[in-house]
Amino acid sequence: MILSETKIKDAFIVDLELHRDIRGFFARSFCMQEFEDRGLKPTIAQCNLSFNYKKGTLRGMHYQMPPSQETKLVRCIRGAIYDVIIDLRPESPSYLAHIGIELTAENRLGLYIPDMCAHGFQTLSDETEVTYQMGDFYAPEYANGYRYDDPAFNIEWPLPVSEIADKDRNWALFNSLTIKNTVISKK
Repeated sequence: MILSETKIKDAFIVDLELHRDIRGFFARSFCMQEFEDRGLKPTIAQCNLSFNYKKGTLRGMHYQMPPSQETKLVRCIRGAIYDVIIDLRPESPSYLAHIGIELTAENRLGLYIPDMCAHGFQTLSDETEVTYQMGDFYAPEYANGYRYDDPAFNIEWPLPVSEIADKDRNWALFNSLTIKNTVISKK
């Protein structure tokens, strides 16, 4: 496993170190010890799978508030996605920065997403599947999000949106006072 830093504090691209032979290859996609050595949260509370029918489908921008923050390890296992995270941690040196990375079945890259980072993706091909290893259980009472087209973040999505849930289309716009006050009040 090869962990490469991103401009978002504690967010890493997770590449596979392939061990090839005549059968194909073998690779480790997660290692608790390597995550702990980097100061990352190695807990996996649940694993999720997302299947998306159409190219251009957008999911996000989601995160969970304290005390139920979720780290995520995301990988595209069929098709391709443009995966985006936004750092919502006011104390972070990368606060409000975002990154986007293409995750595909072919490049086999993963993205480790720290807690309190909003996450979303857009499918780049039809019939795309995405796996998530989650660091905490889904808790709907702590679920939150921001609009994918929020001018505060100015995310450049690669395609027009073909499908999006009403919930994702109608998230509130970002207000820095809201997130700071919410994080402080739920600790």
